[in-house]
Amino acid sequence: MEAPRPSECKYYSSLQEVPREYQKYYHQRYSLFSKYDDGILMTDSAWFGVTPEPVANKIAENIAEATPSSRSILIDCFSGVGGNTIAFARSGRWKRIYAIDKDENAIHCAKHNAELYGVGHQISWFHGDCFDIINSHLTPLGNYSVLFASPPWGGPSYQTSPVFDLSTMQPYSLNQLLGPFRRLCQEHALLLPRTSDLRQLAGESQDSHQIRATHYCMEGASKQALCVYFGAFNFP
Repeated sequence: MEAPRPSECKYYSSLQEVPREYQKYYHQRYSLFSKYDDGILMTDSAWFGVTPEPVANKIAENIAEATPSSRSILIDCFSGVGGNTIAFARSGRWKRIYAIDKDENAIHCAKHNAELYGVGHQISWFHGDCFDIINSHLTPLGNYSVLFASPPWGGPSYQTSPVFDLSTMQPYSLNQLLGPFRRLCQEHALLLPRTSDLRQLAGESQDSHQIRATHYCMEGASKQALCVYFGAFNFP
């Protein structure tokens, strides 16, 4: 039985119910979740943070195709209300998916939403800081894992920067993310603002592996993003 729904987990059935600052995102609700009318739950901040479903599906497809066959576990470090996590589960590529978020309300929404898509049984959920969870629970899985992270960008304010300085990203800078991630596994992918400073990313290349940056966007969606792939991904 599903736990009682927290008041912060909301399903808006009409535009009139939506706070004014989120109304433009409500118009995109079917791009965010095609099953929105089935009762998708969102926190207010998820309206501008969740990856649109077609973009999440394409990222999941790309990661599934390019990941070495020895990697069978996907760790989603900032799962939010489940947009990317659900897409990874629907790809059918992973033996198990571990999803982490420090927002308990977001985790509640994500669990509910994953059930609506019929993939809840494929996902293990962790509430807490992703770095703590990795250290306490997931380190032994590193050799079998790929890590994905769509970290907070500091809210919609990133849109005002023609070139986004990743050292100022809040609450975690690029270096604060890459250090712990590299200690866990070789292959990891970060979803970052499309205006991210490519020179900063190029400076993070290690060993013989090139960094691949792919721009994902869709017509009519506010969120456009750059997915940056580190490690031995084998893209066609």
